[in-house]
Amino acid sequence: MKGTDALKGFWRDEDGIETVEYALLAALVVAAAIAAWTLLGTNVSTMANQIATTIK
Repeated sequence: MKGTDALKGFWRDEDGIETVEYALLAALVVAAAIAAWTLLGTNVSTMANQIATTIK
């Protein structure tokens, strides 16, 4: 039971939790930015290819 008590104490300890929250938020923003950039890049590339094909 000592391990679970230590884990519960660690879970309830709120010192430094802001740092962890900011790190998680930053990671989420980076992941969303990468996903959006990838999707946008693919769409722009497809549109440019369609325009180039139409012009020919």
